[in-house]
Amino acid sequence: MNRNELRKADINLMVVFEALMLERNVTRVAEKLFLGQPTISSALNRLRTLFNDPLFIRVGHRMEPTARAEEIIQHLSPALDSLSSALSLTHDFDPSISTMTFRIGLSDDVEFGLLPPLLRTLRREAPQVVFVVQHVDYWRIPDLLASGDITVGITQTRGLPANAKRKLLRHIHPRILRADQSDTPLTLDEYCSRPHVLVSHTANVSGFADEWLAEVGRKRQVVLSVPQYSALPALLAGTDLIASLPDYTAEAMALSGNLFCEPFPFQTPTLDLSMVWLSHVDTDPAERWVRSRLEAFMSDRGLGTQA
Repeated sequence: MNRNELRKADINLMVVFEALMLERNVTRVAEKLFLGQPTISSALNRLRTLFNDPLFIRVGHRMEPTARAEEIIQHLSPALDSLSSALSLTHDFDPSISTMTFRIGLSDDVEFGLLPPLLRTLRREAPQVVFVVQHVDYWRIPDLLASGDITVGITQTRGLPANAKRKLLRHIHPRILRADQSDTPLTLDEYCSRPHVLVSHTANVSGFADEWLAEVGRKRQVVLSVPQYSALPALLAGTDLIASLPDYTAEAMALSGNLFCEPFPFQTPTLDLSMVWLSHVDTDPAERWVRSRLEAFMSDRGLGTQA
């Protein structure tokens, strides 16, 4: 390998190239990198000269990569990850004086049920640090990690990028949330006969509980589908509606005293809540700190379960 070739390269150009591969739009890349659009266009021209290839062909409003560009990114992304990891070793992180901004992704149930205890501690440990939370689910999290919009996410996970790291935080135990208190939990018959509110980020009227019921030959009646868990306390109040949700979210909502949670009336498969990040931030001191705090308060083995 001739490392003299590296003298021709500009790391900033490589960052622009990777962003173009992700965004496929010069304007969006300029916004993401906080640069002017002419600067990105100039960088693209230099990249074309460097690689002796058009790299991107305009198709409508998108910039579609050439075969050479697809080949280059396969080698370039791991190299940039390694470089980022190496550079992260040159600095320490002190949360008590840091003014960094962390961009984290949380599913709606995690934000409601597990974020508040963590935030109270972070206000003491890192009073000047800024946290920007984006909503994630198992469909969105790969793209948000790949684009750099978030550096760590907590949700249920399915397909992940090849360079993603995953840590299981807890098993999710479904609970029933209701506004009418009872000395006895709902039976399976009562669960199926009561009207249900479903939380669905994709506007569906069926979810995991419907799949589980189908396996035992039963059905329920969903009369309302809403996009987020935070709406449930107001919606359930004064009604016979019930909702099925993760244990930590149901317990957080029940703390108000106006709602009551109870176990499911039948056995359910195990669902997992995981923390996910990409390998290039694995050794970064600041990212390692924020992941340690997320794990401490959102894991079923952490501080948040002991309070």
